[in-house]
Amino acid sequence: MRALVQRVSEAAVRVDGETLGEIGPGLLILVCAMQGDDDAKPRAMAEKLSKLRIFKDADGKMNRSLKDTGGAALVVSQFTLAADTSRGNRPGFSTAAPPAEGERLYEMFAEEVAALGIPTARGRFGADMKVSLVNDGPVTIWVEV
Repeated sequence: MRALVQRVSEAAVRVDGETLGEIGPGLLILVCAMQGDDDAKPRAMAEKLSKLRIFKDADGKMNRSLKDTGGAALVVSQFTLAADTSRGNRPGFSTAAPPAEGERLYEMFAEEVAALGIPTARGRFGADMKVSLVNDGPVTIWVEV
């Protein structure tokens, strides 16, 4: 499972003009299930991201986690994180989990984040989503489990 995590002061996801989810301070989590991911991956990713110390402490150092700050998470599926750009100019996505499995693992991941007590909003798997955000920092981190 892969995730691109952005520390945000606010973020939202819309489909066909309808806001599906929005958050204030916290993390925008773009997530992709990969071929071979099992049911342990969503829990491991949720645990890792909830404890990732990328929020500033009183001294301005990245020393606090999402759980420490009480921030929220906006979870958005993004199979393009599986892109293989090693050959040619057109990325390949064959390493992404098949759609049905990707959706199941994405939903499981969002549920695991919420189960950790983190306010969680989400997008819609497979939809043409419009994501807006204000990246705080900017802080953007690639995470794999």
